[in-house]
Amino acid sequence: MTLTVHQFPCLSDNYGYLVRDDATGRTACIDTPDAAAILAELDRLGWTLDLVLNTHWHADHAGGNAEIKAATGCELLGPAEVPGRFPVDRVLSPGETVHLGETAMQVLESGGHTLGHIAYFAPSAGAAFVGDTLFALGCGRMFEGSPAQMWASLQRLAALPDATQIYCAHEYTASNARFALSVDADPAVKARAEAVFAARERGEPTVPSTLGEEKATNPFLRAPRLRPGLPPHEAFAALRAEKDVFRG
Repeated sequence: MTLTVHQFPCLSDNYGYLVRDDATGRTACIDTPDAAAILAELDRLGWTLDLVLNTHWHADHAGGNAEIKAATGCELLGPAEVPGRFPVDRVLSPGETVHLGETAMQVLESGGHTLGHIAYFAPSAGAAFVGDTLFALGCGRMFEGSPAQMWASLQRLAALPDATQIYCAHEYTASNARFALSVDADPAVKARAEAVFAARERGEPTVPSTLGEEKATNPFLRAPRLRPGLPPHEAFAALRAEKDVFRG
């Protein structure tokens, strides 16, 4: 693996990610949910921050940009929806590649949660940082985008290799598992949900997961099977609407 990923909890349910290219030591932060926590982790690890890579404009993803820039002098990169809300030095577009030392990170379009949401995929490391688009056993709410846009984004992520480690931004998996059990009787879903509940009882993270796990058990990637007879994006929309009001 060419990339070391340091994951840590912050805020109420976010994960922070510091990623370090093993060959060069260059380090990036995926989003800035909690500037103080991120700076403390950098200090504890003895790492120097070179880049911030924002996925979208929400404050728990870009709200720490200014403080981290002031403390480290790093370069802030993110999608076009971030400037005007939080500082960014360079705007990224889907299809670009960001180089963190010798690690190439592809910028993927993943709008739907917000219109301009992006994700980062490092093929050599088998890792994808997906923000609030795809969650373990779930997906993000559509605050700005349409079901068709969100479904297309999920399919774009689903096309990555099954072994890809999916680093999402929140620990929502237990709640997502309860919803998955309510709509999908597949034994694989039940087994995964039980493992998730046990991990959370032990205080362990359920992130990252693999894309293969998500394709096998995540109801939003399985929407056409769970709501047959509907066009795929409408099947997805039906499940997302159910999840929005689910209180299980």
